[in-house]
Amino acid sequence: MNIKEVIKENATLADNYISKALPAADEDFKIIFDAVRYSAESGGKRIRPMLTLEFCRMCGGADEDALLLATALELIHTYSLIHDDLPCMDNDDLRRGKPTNHKVFGEDVATLAGDALLTYAFELIASSNLSDSVKIKAIKALSYNAGIHGMIGGQVMDMLGEKTPLTPDGLYKMNRLKTGCLIKCACLFGLYAAENTTSVKESLYADAEKYADGIGVSFQITDDILDVCGDEKLLGKPIGSDSENGKTTFTTIHTVDEAREIAKKLTSDAKSAISGYDKSERLIELADFLLSRQS
Repeated sequence: MNIKEVIKENATLADNYISKALPAADEDFKIIFDAVRYSAESGGKRIRPMLTLEFCRMCGGADEDALLLATALELIHTYSLIHDDLPCMDNDDLRRGKPTNHKVFGEDVATLAGDALLTYAFELIASSNLSDSVKIKAIKALSYNAGIHGMIGGQVMDMLGEKTPLTPDGLYKMNRLKTGCLIKCACLFGLYAAENTTSVKESLYADAEKYADGIGVSFQITDDILDVCGDEKLLGKPIGSDSENGKTTFTTIHTVDEAREIAKKLTSDAKSAISGYDKSERLIELADFLLSRQS
């Protein structure tokens, strides 16, 4: 299969697992379950679940273990998107070609849907059949990378950057936190999932983080470029929103061509970090795909 077919196959696996893993509705407050499902089942390429699956497979682990952790992470990612779209944040009307959660369910329910996804992610891991050591590692990694020292810290830097432009160093840090931390967590989750049934080379943990750092920042650079010159129909959301919100991006401190070159270098570094491992081909192809994506 080519990389697009692999992405589609893994996305289908993730979609099916997510749908089954979401909690059954309580009819007395069914609206919150509907709001949770609306965003959690909204599709997308499911890149983070793919990273977890492919790192787990590279080490000889089981898909079922990888999908459990990938789902928990994807619920966290989904909550962050719901909150990011709120009027008090980016005030977006569309996400993946559909009205954003608060446009359908209202700001109050959307806020609580994000909260529900956040907390349910940890319940999912804690109540799973994974070994206790894997559960502890996964919960620690997820809470750190999604928390104040990771994604949330990056989101705050992003907001502050609307009032005071970020320095180039600040922009890199913001993106390593806001986007890169969940990508790093996805890669580590693949190794933790493999640990549940087999051993993992010690060197791979650091190299997986190097890979994640490269594709994580490159991913955000590509997002910034697409926000300037992307196709709204392919993106499923309006372009130019970063500029309207006064955000500091890679295309405000670099030309588009310069930003593309930086993304290429980061992608090359990411591939080099894991190229020496058996069965790393799909992850290398994924890095190239993310660099050239149009949505």
